[in-house]
Amino acid sequence: MNQAISHTTFIIDGMHCGACTGRVERALEAEEGVTAASANLMARSARVEFAAPATPATLAEALSKAGYPVNQAEARLEIEGMTCATCTGRVERALASTPGVIAASVNLATQSAAVTYAQGAVAPSELVRAVEGAGYHARVHSQAEAPAPVADRQAAEAEQIKRNVLISGVLTLPVFVLAMGVHMIPAFHHWVAGTIGERTSWWIQFVLTALVLAFPGRVFLRIGIPALLRGAPEMNSLVALGSLAAFLYSAVVTIAPTLLPASAREVYFEAAAVIVTLILLGRWLEARAKGRAGQAISRLVGLRPTTAKVERASGVIELPVEELAPGDIIQLAPGERVAVDGEVIEGHGWIDESMLTGEPAPVEKTPGAKVTGGTVNGPSALSFRVTATGGDTVLSRIIALVEEAQGGKLPVQALVDKVTRVFVPVVMALSVLTFAIWMLAGQGFTHALVAAISVMIIACPCAMGLATPVSILVGTGRGAELGLLFRRGDALQRLSEVEIVAFDKTGTLTEGHPALTDLLPASPLFTPDEIIAMAAGAEARSEHPLAQAILTEAEARAITPAKARGAKALPGRGLSAKVDGREVLLGNARAMEEAGVDCAMLAPAAQALASEGKTPVWLAVDGTLAALMAVSDPLKKYAHDAVAALQFDGAEVALISGDTKATVEAVGRQLGILRVIAGVLPEGKVEAVNSLRERGPTAFVGDGINDAPALAAADVGIAIGTGTDVAIEAAEVVLMHGDPQGVARAFALSRATMRNIKQNLFWAFAYNTALIPVAMGILVPFGGPGLSPMLAAGAMAFSSVFVVTNALRLRRAGA
Repeated sequence: MNQAISHTTFIIDGMHCGACTGRVERALEAEEGVTAASANLMARSARVEFAAPATPATLAEALSKAGYPVNQAEARLEIEGMTCATCTGRVERALASTPGVIAASVNLATQSAAVTYAQGAVAPSELVRAVEGAGYHARVHSQAEAPAPVADRQAAEAEQIKRNVLISGVLTLPVFVLAMGVHMIPAFHHWVAGTIGERTSWWIQFVLTALVLAFPGRVFLRIGIPALLRGAPEMNSLVALGSLAAFLYSAVVTIAPTLLPASAREVYFEAAAVIVTLILLGRWLEARAKGRAGQAISRLVGLRPTTAKVERASGVIELPVEELAPGDIIQLAPGERVAVDGEVIEGHGWIDESMLTGEPAPVEKTPGAKVTGGTVNGPSALSFRVTATGGDTVLSRIIALVEEAQGGKLPVQALVDKVTRVFVPVVMALSVLTFAIWMLAGQGFTHALVAAISVMIIACPCAMGLATPVSILVGTGRGAELGLLFRRGDALQRLSEVEIVAFDKTGTLTEGHPALTDLLPASPLFTPDEIIAMAAGAEARSEHPLAQAILTEAEARAITPAKARGAKALPGRGLSAKVDGREVLLGNARAMEEAGVDCAMLAPAAQALASEGKTPVWLAVDGTLAALMAVSDPLKKYAHDAVAALQFDGAEVALISGDTKATVEAVGRQLGILRVIAGVLPEGKVEAVNSLRERGPTAFVGDGINDAPALAAADVGIAIGTGTDVAIEAAEVVLMHGDPQGVARAFALSRATMRNIKQNLFWAFAYNTALIPVAMGILVPFGGPGLSPMLAAGAMAFSSVFVVTNALRLRRAGA
């Protein structure tokens, strides 16, 4: 019998490079019951799929043993209804079985429970639901702060690193001046020798460098040395070894110079101090850049209001959004942000939904219209009934989708994972090899040590580990700003590989409802408005789509339908009625022919309209032709631009529809689509998609509901909708608006993101491939014996900053 698979996510701040993510994944996958584990360096998180006997507690313990403890939070619940020890056991088991809970302790005397949980894996509200599911009432008494979005965590991290950079810089500057000044400026050398002396200068450098390592540089020692002792060295281990080697060697020269020959009595305190300062500076710049990379989520979270005005029996009161429930009536003031999802029950106005859909034009709202939490009301007051709260709102679903995509891994990441798994040990081996080579070459201990330190410092697995996730973070965040939601990060890569984009017609490239597109009067006796009034009067009670098109046109023109009586349906032909005392016949050419109405004068026009995929509708009054009208499902405003943009980017565009062949071919001609598949049912759409896939990777674009089978069958399914009725479960990409140009934007964004990832990967691999030999002294482009450890530290710091900065260019993609 198959066991149920559970999912949980851990926040792990201890991951610092690509090698760390590999170790986190291996530590989790080694646990019995774990079916999949994926660590994300950018988000500092790990997502795990597991079944018994694995539990969140055992997984957290495994990560702790591996040197990567999970971020934990605590919540205290007040519980009502517990009367005995059996009750406490039942509540404890209910809490402990909640995915993400690490430990739970229930106290009968205080009627409370203390819960330790993995930050980011479970919310306190879910703990309350678990207790209530066991039959008891609970509420949160106090809780640790909920995990902040990536950008907020990065901002806090950047602020902390900034303090360390400043402290390290202040301490390092005198060391650098004393060490480099005596080598570069003869006058300064003589001044130092004549005042404090060389030995005192060394002691000053010793003290200041020790402070640098003990305080701002402690992070490298605290993380790197234990990792080294566990046999799992990572980026911090390289920095710790390099800086410590330079410091300890220099300390021996300073404290006990007689232990070394006179020719080897050189100090490198400045190397140790500058290494720490430069790498901290690089991490600060990197953290700032990563914070900007994740701002899309922060902006979405910032759309959530904190309170709302709710109607109660006693009047209107202001309540926290967390206390709202479906059915509550909310009063929305002009200019106010909508608190949660709902349905308008009173008022008429316009709401700006651009922050969610990317559409700049405000959307009209009348009673019955849906409103979405996070959007901004216009100048009119509205009242709406709450339909969804909390995690069920559209905004919360968007945030969850974006966070999930940002935490995902692309297939291209597999190569990076393989490399980073062995990268640090290989670098350490190369460092030892470098030392041995230069010793055997007779260059002396000092030169060999400097070269070995440079090799350790210049290697940068951080750049390799960040190359993919930071681009995903920025790319998916930019997509959210444009109203493009990638359900999973790997959809970015698969969409970039698509060669064929197949569109559904109705509701995707067309408006999805018939409209009156043409009106050609056949007699000067009637004006266009009179023709529409008579036609609308005759069709007033009809439910036929063509009738609705005429009635909608009358409403748009503010024309009152003429009074009609005796309406009689003519199956397959049209209808007849007496309108204002006149005999009116409305229908197709067959109806006119049977009634003896002469349509010859407008027959060519009718044929032309039919060739365009429009449906001709004839109107006769008292047996004489009065007008020719045409009804069709009009193309969306930017449908032609969307198709042209995709074709310009090299994609083949196809059209799949259940409509008649003539209509679909007419739409295809208007849009410049050569491959048209018509008259297919939903199952036929799946077959059509599969046939296209034989020719290349295929994306299918549909309204996301009736087209769900085809969306699932395609290599990439793209659901296009209004943002409230999207088929999130069927598609990999969801467009929050109805503009088909969003497909072209998503296609372009995915390709831009993949180009960015390849640039980052090329830089990361090329950097290490080229500069490690330089540090070893094998390649000497600057004419010197290898590379200074200080220059190596600067190059390493720049490498990570370059990768993140390059990814930030995606914030302008799709503009």
